[in-house]
Amino acid sequence: MKIYKSCYKLGEVLPNIAAMLRQNAGLFADKMLIQEKVNGSYRSLTWKQFYNDVANIAFNLRGFGFSEGDKLVIFSKNRIEMLQLELAVMASGGISVPIFFNYNKEIAESLIAQSGSVFIAAGDEKQLSKLSPDLDVKQFFVFDDVKDRRFNNLSHYSELLKESPDKEDALKFDALPDEICLNMFTSGTMGSQKCVQLTHRNILSQQAAVKELLGVNENDRFLSYLRWHHSFGGIFEVFTALYNGASITLESSNGLNPSEMMENWKQIKPTVFFSVPLIFHSLHDLVTENKDLAPDFFHDELKLVFTAAAPLPKYISDEFENRNIPVLEGWGLTETSPCCTLTDRKLERVPGVVGFPIPGVDIGIADDGEIVVKGPNVMRGYYNNEESNKKCFTDDGWFCTGDIGEMTKQGLKLITRKDRIFKLTNAEKVIPTELENMITGKCHFISHVLVEGSGKNYATALLFPDKLVLHESMNGNAVKIKDCVCPQSMGDLSSCLKECLNEMNCNLKQKFAKIKVAMLIDDTLKVENRTLTPSMKLAPNSVKEVYKAHIDRMYNEGNVPEEYLDKDVYLIYIEE
Repeated sequence: MKIYKSCYKLGEVLPNIAAMLRQNAGLFADKMLIQEKVNGSYRSLTWKQFYNDVANIAFNLRGFGFSEGDKLVIFSKNRIEMLQLELAVMASGGISVPIFFNYNKEIAESLIAQSGSVFIAAGDEKQLSKLSPDLDVKQFFVFDDVKDRRFNNLSHYSELLKESPDKEDALKFDALPDEICLNMFTSGTMGSQKCVQLTHRNILSQQAAVKELLGVNENDRFLSYLRWHHSFGGIFEVFTALYNGASITLESSNGLNPSEMMENWKQIKPTVFFSVPLIFHSLHDLVTENKDLAPDFFHDELKLVFTAAAPLPKYISDEFENRNIPVLEGWGLTETSPCCTLTDRKLERVPGVVGFPIPGVDIGIADDGEIVVKGPNVMRGYYNNEESNKKCFTDDGWFCTGDIGEMTKQGLKLITRKDRIFKLTNAEKVIPTELENMITGKCHFISHVLVEGSGKNYATALLFPDKLVLHESMNGNAVKIKDCVCPQSMGDLSSCLKECLNEMNCNLKQKFAKIKVAMLIDDTLKVENRTLTPSMKLAPNSVKEVYKAHIDRMYNEGNVPEEYLDKDVYLIYIEE
């Protein structure tokens, strides 16, 4: 196995979350820590106010029977109360368990049971309505005023904010670095969600490692929409801001409305922006459609943008880099807290390359190409899941990520998930993610692709349109991409895709991997049916289950379902 280390040393790591909060409350007492819009106006808290609230919450939780080691599920949208409660739990010896605010009742209650939590906080009536009063829970809390009268053990969040002269006694400043403080569920990209146990050292070692590499400080402004139940937003982005004393503004549309997001951007003028490619894509389209937005978007104080989760198209990153705004990319997993690598801003970006190991983290490439990791960022293990724990660690302590990759001069190159590689009937191996990234990178109008072909004679592709971008094209507002014919309908897009897929096939080195049949489906993948993860990644196994009949049709297997007679499904046969 080849092992790769950072050329930088890991600096001093703070011992625990409580120590970090107390230190920064002293350093940045009257500086704004966080703000959010309430009824159109910003509500903000300074470090001093925020820390005082966190200490009161930690103290008052004790009055409800909360003890060290107890777990508290937070079922809410991003909001100030959620961050306060989460940090209070973590800083007082408890374990915070955030879950996606839009899960349905079945999934939410399943994860609550799986987590072993005995306390629950819900954001508003919508989340509370999905919870049964019969859950085996000591106490429910709710952030908003609600009318739900089903619970006899429900308290309003304001009860936790009551002032106490002894509040700091509840914070555990002597917590050991390896004590678990956060349980976070994986996104379940390939199946069931696992509960990852993370420690103070896991989280804070990240910040000690990347402090100098990112250069974030107390003068920086974050415009934040990434979900806090997910490691990219809830660990890496939030703690990058907290650790360095930067201010956080919660994006009022939660990343769901590009136009509203742009208005927030103009108001806040973020100096640092963490995002996934989908949102960069939407904001880039707005700026391209309206050139007057460019000065506000690419403003002089924007010092860096950070991307992760999927490759960022080069034409978008070029827009930033042509204006001397660095685009940084990282890679990691929930199990690694999450960051393992960062790109070097001195090197030219290469799509699919995610950089070099951060200080303190070792990256190994096993004989079969799997990326393995060792360092202070690696989890303690999955909660109550010994079978998975045995599979994911080697005998000498390396965590097996399940990702296949290789180290290049520009950094670690991601190739695919190990469990997504499939064989055709001729025994040739196909790497579907390479083909999927080629298609989404080539066609501006496709949001998600699933390439399939395990045990078949040839590869096929399910294609899902980006309906927002296609709608803009139909209205004559399409972003002009070189050599792109802007489709005016799904039928036009189908014809365009035939030509693009044929061109892609011709350029493939491995001719056996050619896609022979594709299907464009006028449908949207959703978190609700698990075809998308809450972090907006395609969930291959769920997509294959939901669209099994569609896949079978591309292999001429089974009966033709009635939906294929509908104009919203387009079969595309690619020329040999």
